[in-house]
Parts: sequence; C-alpha cells; structure tokens
Amino acid sequence: MELPVNWIDESFAAEFASDWIAAWNARDLDRVLAHYTEDFEMTSPVIVRVMGEPSGCLKGKQAVGAYWAKALSQIPELHFEWIATLVGVNSVAIHYKGVKGRLVVEVFHFGPDRKVVKAASYYAG
Repeated sequence: MELPVNWIDESFAAEFASDWIAAWNARDLDRVLAHYTEDFEMTSPVIVRVMGEPSGCLKGKQAVGAYWAKALSQIPELHFEWIATLVGVNSVAIHYKGVKGRLVVEVFHFGPDRKVVKAASYYAG
C-alpha cells in the first residue's frame, strides 16, 4: 500500500509523541516497542557505547529491545521532557530533553501500518 505524501498530520504526530514520551517515562519497554515494526532499524551514537556495535545501527525488535533494556538498567533516572514535535513526509521528529537534560532529536519514519520502520537519534554535546 503506497501512502500519499504527508499522510501524517499534526494530530497523529502529537498523539505519537505524547504516548512515546509517556511510555519511556513509565519505563514500559513493551509499550515503547509497540510503536515499531518487527524489523525496524535504529541508529544512534549511544548504540556504539552501550552495545559495542561500531556501526551504531541495530535491526529488529529483539536487538533494539535488548539495547533499550540494557540502557534502562544503566539509567535509573531516565526521564524525557518533551520540547517539540515536528512533522515531515511520512515521518515525525521529537525534540526533547533526555538524561541529565541533554538535548535529543529522534526522527521516526513510518510504514503503511503507521508503525515506525526506521528511527535515528541525534544528541547535543
């Protein structure tokens, strides 16, 4: 099923961002992972540090779930503070304050089922 350009509207983006942030703040990994396809791809410089994966890329719920579970166990004070949600072409970016107030932008690309197929994290400082 091919989607029209910009099928994501501000309402969907706001709902996605709100639930995604709330799921992380609740430390509910199953709820976080429910937003993604089984074979989604995640890139992040933190993957290199936490998982020792030099490419900074993991694929699939099992691999990314293991990464996030490990990160959660290492960061008991994890709390995200929403700053802004931006809408792109079949994509959403969430700007937030992460651990210790570090600025983060995550970009999510969606497939036809409105699940994330690819995501990337960007960090300040």
